[in-house]
Amino acid sequence: MIDQLSVKTEAGAFDAIAAGPEDGRPVLLLHGFPQAAVEWEFQVAALGRHGYRAVAPDQRGYSPGVRPEQVAEYGMESLVGDVLAIADALGWSRFDLVGHDWGGAVAWWTAAEHPERLRSLTAVSTPHLGALAEALRTDEEQQRRSAYMAEWRDRGTEKRMLADDAAALRRIFDRRVPASRVDEYMRRLAEPGALTAALNWYRAGGVGNGLGKVSVPTLYVWSTEDVAFGSTAALSTGDWVTGPYRFEMLEDVSHWVPEEAAETLTSLLLEHLSQR
Repeated sequence: MIDQLSVKTEAGAFDAIAAGPEDGRPVLLLHGFPQAAVEWEFQVAALGRHGYRAVAPDQRGYSPGVRPEQVAEYGMESLVGDVLAIADALGWSRFDLVGHDWGGAVAWWTAAEHPERLRSLTAVSTPHLGALAEALRTDEEQQRRSAYMAEWRDRGTEKRMLADDAAALRRIFDRRVPASRVDEYMRRLAEPGALTAALNWYRAGGVGNGLGKVSVPTLYVWSTEDVAFGSTAALSTGDWVTGPYRFEMLEDVSHWVPEEAAETLTSLLLEHLSQR
């Protein structure tokens, strides 16, 4: 049973989905671009059935109640602050953190800067940002894969992405995500200001220069057909984790792991959590 929540913080009210007993071990799941909390629907429901209290928020810019206009309001400091504020509002002193895509980037930063708050980290697709930054300096393949990030900072991006019933945005999913779910994402991003807010994550953020190593127990799941993150950064991510570390490679799976390989990812996540 999936619940709908409104998590009130000083920044505003975050919409969220949740499952499981309120006194269950807390797990926070962070979505990526161009998605929403519902990308974690399968995992949230499964965690709830196993007795965890799983909450997945629509993050800053994706929740209408937290959609500031200034690009500077989407910097990593604000995004990490949202994670801690949501946890505080839920009464969680420590929790397990899961993130995919941009949510993975925020999760890595949170784990590096606030390890005392986390029991464990699970990063999906996104490598440690220090490993990614190094790959961007040295690996031509990763440079090609990441070229879109500079393009998306352009102020004409919203118009291009939403033209022809958001055809460009829809192509990003490469038919790996159910059409009904993609329709839901497009409906959300067509709301006034929503796509601009989502793209402001790219406009405000750097990659990972200066991010330290992570000491919390970490599971990193990467897929071989990921168009955004290549093997160089993925394989070197372990060098940036000083705590217990597990790397799982999913063959023939695209970037959209939580939905395309929902059962496999959920099994790995449950196993990782059970060991902590």
